[in-house]
Amino acid sequence: MEIPKGDIWIFGYGSLMWRPDFPYTDSQSALLKGYHRSLCLYSFQHRGTPEMPGLVFGLDRGGSCRGVALKVAAENTEDVLHYLHEREMLNRVYLPKWLPVTLASGKVTAYAFIADRRHKQYTGRLTDPDAVKYILQGYGKRGHCLEYLQNTLNHLGELGIKDAPLHRLVRLAEKASV
Repeated sequence: MEIPKGDIWIFGYGSLMWRPDFPYTDSQSALLKGYHRSLCLYSFQHRGTPEMPGLVFGLDRGGSCRGVALKVAAENTEDVLHYLHEREMLNRVYLPKWLPVTLASGKVTAYAFIADRRHKQYTGRLTDPDAVKYILQGYGKRGHCLEYLQNTLNHLGELGIKDAPLHRLVRLAEKASV
């Protein structure tokens, strides 16, 4: 993978929006076309275990996704990409790609993590009851799956981004957990 010269952009659509844990110089709302935010990956470490998987987001093909683009200064690019690969590529469930995203200030190319549909942790389309089961049982190194979804939903709300399917699943999981 060739790294562009100069500053780079990272596209966040899940926890990278609210917990990037890397230095960035700018943050802007961003639109990625051709992929949508989907709870389509079993989590065996961060939000679950192999015995009791949770779910995490991936970018799945089709539609579009509103998220955040984070600008990384050229001098931090190598360290940030290394960090992101350690964080996101643990089980190689993603296909990292440079993709065009639209910001209020114009189009840029951003680094994004696409769900690998060939990976054993790809869920395919889950029914709501199945998704709720995984959401409620999911607990891993980074905490509860439901908390991860609530944090993502809250951050999307702060940005003025609506995600009806996520809102529905969080509501169903919260109702089932009482």
